Amino acid sequence: QLVESGGGSVQAGGSLRLSCAASGLPDSSNCMGRFRQAPGKEREGVATISLGGGVTYYSDSVKGRFSISRDNAKNTVHLQMNNLTLEDAGMYYCAADRDPAFPCRTFVDNTDPLSDLDLTDWGQGTQVTVS
Repeated sequence: QLVESGGGSVQAGGSLRLSCAASGLPDSSNCMGRFRQAPGKEREGVATISLGGGVTYYSDSVKGRFSISRDNAKNTVHLQMNNLTLEDAGMYYCAADRDPAFPCRTFVDNTDPLSDLDLTDWGQGTQVTVS
């Protein structure tokens, strides 16, 4: 189960921090990450992290502004979002995959988007509003 927190409203240029607490994931699970979807747009993978090595990947649209990190002791992944723009608004979803060999980079390969069935766990989503 993935429980999300930290969404909300912010002015353009501001910052938000999203958190995703995992329970029940096997220790061998490889990846956790974040997707987002704005009304009328396709879902986009924005960031992912390998839970073992801490290797991170970002979409070009957020690179340099967003930072994903993990707290393995608390089974939680954080997404720090800085310098938010109107284009960052939308529903943000946490996701994970239990396959220890799952290639984390594919989370943010938006030329070949992952479907709901490609990942084993999804959060309920949290809204980010930028004005």
